[in-house]
Parts: sequence; structure tokens; C-alpha cells
Amino acid sequence: MTQMERLLQFCMALNLRRAHYELLVLRPDAAMVALDVPGQRWEIEFFADGRIEVERFVSQGVEANLEVLKDALKYFDE
Repeated sequence: MTQMERLLQFCMALNLRRAHYELLVLRPDAAMVALDVPGQRWEIEFFADGRIEVERFVSQGVEANLEVLKDALKYFDE
């Protein structure tokens, strides 16, 4: 099975389950499926060389303190 076939098969399986996902190309040698599930975000990359990498980000909970918005902006300050 080719990498393209694996990617399409995975997307079709998500479609059958009515899952919301995005198909992204962020680098020239891979396509990413970004999938949000309750409390998690999954990034599954299908590489041209046959590799598949999965990153899973798990929520630490909801922040009620709006001061944390400043923390997010700090990442972009010079």
C-alpha cells in the first residue's frame, strides 16, 4: 500500500465516523491530518518516505485567568 493510499484510507475512516479533521501540507515531503477530539489534538503526518508520525497534545484544563493571554503573546516578542 502506498503512502497516499494510507492517507486516503485514514481520511475515509474518519469520514465514516463523521470526525472533523483538517488535511494540511506544512512541509514539502508530508501531509498532515489534524484531528481534534475532546481534550486532545492529534497531528498525524504521512511522509513521502513511508514514515508516519503521530503527536498527541492533551489538554491541561481550562484557564479562567485572562492574564495567561499575555503569556501566549510572549512567544512572539523579540
